[in-house]
Amino acid sequence: MSRLPQALRTAALAAAFAGTVAAMTGAGAQPASARATVDMPFAILQTLDKITARVSQMDVRVGETAQFASLDITVRACRATPPEETPESAAFLEIDYTPPREETRRVFTGWMFASSPAVSAMDHPVFDVWVVACVETPPQPPEDMGFEGERGSLPRDVALPPARPETVP
Repeated sequence: MSRLPQALRTAALAAAFAGTVAAMTGAGAQPASARATVDMPFAILQTLDKITARVSQMDVRVGETAQFASLDITVRACRATPPEETPESAAFLEIDYTPPREETRRVFTGWMFASSPAVSAMDHPVFDVWVVACVETPPQPPEDMGFEGERGSLPRDVALPPARPETVP
């Protein structure tokens, strides 16, 4: 994507946002019942550290701030279409970046859409953040997956091969 002046980028994003909001809220010929969105208390966000390729998923309550590396992600609103409509979720996010030994700066403020993450994306060289869904309750991890100890350890029925003795030439 070519580098556009900030004012032109802002105008283009505003136009894209207005069109997407109009489509999401059903402005136009749709009946009033089809235009409704529902405020949800949780946003499910996915994050990517482009340097380490670490992908994380986090559930953030509306009004709260979550941390991912040096990002502070605040969810101000999260809206979804009713179950009987075409699925769509949108969250209003404020994302601040605090590099080591520098002041915090805002790198994103605006709506992100689950079905169209590129419409309003955070422009950052190291991190990506996008909305997965807006939900009533965050998904819970399964109670018992047959693992011992901490998450990420091997299942009980997996045997490790015997250690090879070190040979010195």
